[in-house]
Amino acid sequence: MALNFPEHITLEEAWKILENRFGKDADKFKTKMEITEALDRALAGDVLAGRNVPHYAASAVDGYALRSSDTAGASAATPAKVAEGNWQWMNTGAALPEWADCVLMVEDSSTDGGTISVFKPLTPSANVRPLGEDVMAGQIIAREGEIVSPALISLFLCAGIDEVPVYRSPKTLFIPTGDEIIPRGEWLAREQQRSGTVAESNSLFISASFRRWGYSIDVSPVLPDNLEILKEYVERGAKDYDIVLVGAGSAKGRRDHTIEVFESLGEVLFRGVRVKPGRPAMAAAINGRPVICLPGFPMSTAVTLWSLVYPLLRLLTGRAAEYTEMMKEAVGTLGSRAAKLLVQHSSPAGIEEWLRVKTARVGEKLYAWALTSGASVLWALAESDAIAMLPPSALECEKETEINLWMTRRVDYDRRALFQGSDDPAIQLLVTPVRRRGADFASRTVGSMGGLAALSRGECHFAAAHLLDEETGGYNDVFIERFSGGRKWNRVLVFYRTQGIIVARGNPKGIHDFASLCEKDIVFSNRQPGAGTRVLFDHLLKKHGVTPDKIKGYSQICTTHMEAANRVYTGLADATLGIKSAADALGLDFIPLTEEPYELVIPEEYMNHPGIAAVLDSLNDAEWRSKVEEMGGYRWP
Repeated sequence: MALNFPEHITLEEAWKILENRFGKDADKFKTKMEITEALDRALAGDVLAGRNVPHYAASAVDGYALRSSDTAGASAATPAKVAEGNWQWMNTGAALPEWADCVLMVEDSSTDGGTISVFKPLTPSANVRPLGEDVMAGQIIAREGEIVSPALISLFLCAGIDEVPVYRSPKTLFIPTGDEIIPRGEWLAREQQRSGTVAESNSLFISASFRRWGYSIDVSPVLPDNLEILKEYVERGAKDYDIVLVGAGSAKGRRDHTIEVFESLGEVLFRGVRVKPGRPAMAAAINGRPVICLPGFPMSTAVTLWSLVYPLLRLLTGRAAEYTEMMKEAVGTLGSRAAKLLVQHSSPAGIEEWLRVKTARVGEKLYAWALTSGASVLWALAESDAIAMLPPSALECEKETEINLWMTRRVDYDRRALFQGSDDPAIQLLVTPVRRRGADFASRTVGSMGGLAALSRGECHFAAAHLLDEETGGYNDVFIERFSGGRKWNRVLVFYRTQGIIVARGNPKGIHDFASLCEKDIVFSNRQPGAGTRVLFDHLLKKHGVTPDKIKGYSQICTTHMEAANRVYTGLADATLGIKSAADALGLDFIPLTEEPYELVIPEEYMNHPGIAAVLDSLNDAEWRSKVEEMGGYRWP
């Protein structure tokens, strides 16, 4: 069947469709508004002054109103004398008497009884604000499209204006849908959530975004995946509101009804956008109103809001601008800057990709790296410093590729240190005490070996390691010697931590030691190559004469202790090797195997870096140490 609407188009093409279809509708939003209510709105027409400002000739100084002819020839040596009755005292802003044509500054005179001595000649209008000096009646004082500012509001009143033509805000409705979506109150009231359910958080993000942009939005109850119910709400919404947003239902599954509703009620304008995330976005014209379907995943919703909904709001309220600039404003861009990719990034062919990135400067290089890229991941958006848009032609972006960042957070790079190395939740808890000391650090979990390698390449300020040397049984020495290449690297022993086997509560598989772990029919969750925990696991396998192929899930890679432990918690794995604090955090059972030293490794040249100094000082922070002790599985040196 031939489609009568475009599919899989670019973002810019999608925007052009909306712009062409609804651009002329802006006239519908023109209205008159009381001047104080008009703040931050775009003017819908030129504004002309109704009065002169000021409406009288006024003194610009404290002094004496005079006739300029009475000051002719005056000087310090031969002052002019003006008798009482031929002058009048003036405060700044006072109305000039009709008989006077200038004002003498008090500093240029002296008095003797009722006579004034004038020490300089004055010309007509000297020190006088003439009638209409600021604004003349009938003058254009603000133009169509300009934003009403506090200064304009004040000027409007002075010019005799109480109402101005502006664009009103569109009434917008958001309709969340999905059988799996749980409303806020119900979600918070439940201690245990059913598998497959998610909180209805998109409405909070959308409402907060609208408030930040200066608009309001109404939210309907969560609708089930029911065609008729959705159709009823969209049809009513398109009558009562100027813009309707539908949450989810944009895919092609059996429970995704939005396209059917759009086709039955109006004209589908486009379906599917070549962007990651946000691909399933679509739009329709229903009852002459724009109706946009936002994909259900949070980041997909965000991208669609930034790239289509916000520009549409701007268009309808007389504030349309260059497309990219509107997107940058929607994101909340604080400025743009170039950075180099810290690691290689693969982007889908022909797709524009929005990356959430973290940044740090090492030496003279500003580095950026992509955070978790999943469309459902909220943490990455909250944690990011910037948004980077990769064009459809990007494909393989090699390490050190320069990308442009839309900064969404102000970062003091002189005081931010970059950590790469072994994962530990206790180290992540250091960020708050470090920030209390006026510094910061950003971290990448790359494993002990990866951290030392990054340090050797000059790609971080400090690392952490707990690497077992199979030959000596010691930790870190041989690896630090290898990667440092003779450079002076300082070592700080933070704590000893207990490593062991993490299993489900109650230990249903009956794992009691490493030998039984190898003998049982279990699924194991492993760590990435180069991680200290992976090095320990491989060493123990050799020690027990077990080859990796005998371990189910050996190639199942997790990059953090919590990720690996969470796979056990959710039943995706029966066991993993990790630290006791990860097991305790999720209420899992733990079989201790060994205690290992956890060390920070810091090149000598970075010891005076403000971020490093704050990290080292924070290691003695009483509150932080108390939290570490509460986590369990740590021993101070």
